[in-house]
Amino acid sequence: MTTPPAPVSIAAECDGIRIAAQMRGSGPAVLLLHGYPETKAMWDAVAGALAADHTVVAADLRGYGDSDKPRDASYAKRDMARDQVALMRGLGHDRFAVIGHDRGGRVGHRLALDHPEAVTALAVLDIVPTLHMFENVDRAMATAYFHWFFLARADGMPEALIGADRETWLRSRFTGRRHDGDALPDAFDEYLRCFDLDTVYASGADYRAAASVDLDHDRVDRSAGRVVTAPTLALWGAHSYVGRNFDVLSTWEPYAPGIAGRAIDADHYLAEEAPEPTASALRSFLAEVGA
Repeated sequence: MTTPPAPVSIAAECDGIRIAAQMRGSGPAVLLLHGYPETKAMWDAVAGALAADHTVVAADLRGYGDSDKPRDASYAKRDMARDQVALMRGLGHDRFAVIGHDRGGRVGHRLALDHPEAVTALAVLDIVPTLHMFENVDRAMATAYFHWFFLARADGMPEALIGADRETWLRSRFTGRRHDGDALPDAFDEYLRCFDLDTVYASGADYRAAASVDLDHDRVDRSAGRVVTAPTLALWGAHSYVGRNFDVLSTWEPYAPGIAGRAIDADHYLAEEAPEPTASALRSFLAEVGA
C-alpha cells in the first residue's frame, strides 16, 4: 500500500451526543464504522488505501472510542445510525457509501434501511443480519458468540466483571479470533485507552439493544418488506465463525437483494489481518457501483 494521507480529527453532535471521527482524502464520500471492542483506529490501513480516490470518514460509534458515552442514551442501531448521518451531513455529504465491520456493519445495515436516500453503497464485513442470528441460535453460535448473551444481561454483572479487569477482557476478544495467530492488533493500545468504564457500560447497552429493540425494528421491516436498496457487498473471513457456518450471500439475500461478496483469507478482523485484499475488494466494489 502507498503511504496514506494524514487524517484530520473532526467531530459533530447529534441530539447533544458528540461523535468523534477522522477524515482524509478527497472524492466521493465513504463512512467507515468499526466493530466491538474497537475504535475508528481499526481502519487505519484500509482508510489510507481508500483515500486515494475517496473522502474517507472513519467514525467512533456512540459509546466507543472518543465519542460521547452517555449512560442515559439509547443504543438502538436506529439512533446510532442517525448519529452518523448527522456527522456526514455536517461535513457536507448528503450521500455517501457506508462500510461497517461487526457492530459497525449492523449500524450500517440500519442506516441503509432508515436513510436510503443517503446511502450510495453498503459493505458489511464478517456479519450476517442480527435478526437471522438470533432466530437461528444453536450450541455452536451460543459458544462462539457467548459475549452477545453475556453483555446483554441487564443486572450489572457484565459491567462488574469486565470493569474489574478491562485489559484481560479486551485481550480475550482477539485471542483465538485471528487466523494469523494470537498476536494483538496494532491498535490494541488505542483500544485499551478508550475502553474505560463508560465504554464498558455503553457497549453493554449496545448489545442489550441488539437483543431487544433492534429485533423489534428488524421484524417491522421484514413484515413491511423493507430491504436494503443500495448496492451491497459482503466480505467475510474464510476462517471466521461466519465464514465457516453460513452461506453468507444466501443468508443476506432476503435483506439485501442482489448482494455480492466473497471470503477474505482471514478470521474475524479482516481490515487488520488482511488490509490489502480487504481494501482492494472495497475499492473494486465502490468503483463498480460508482460510489
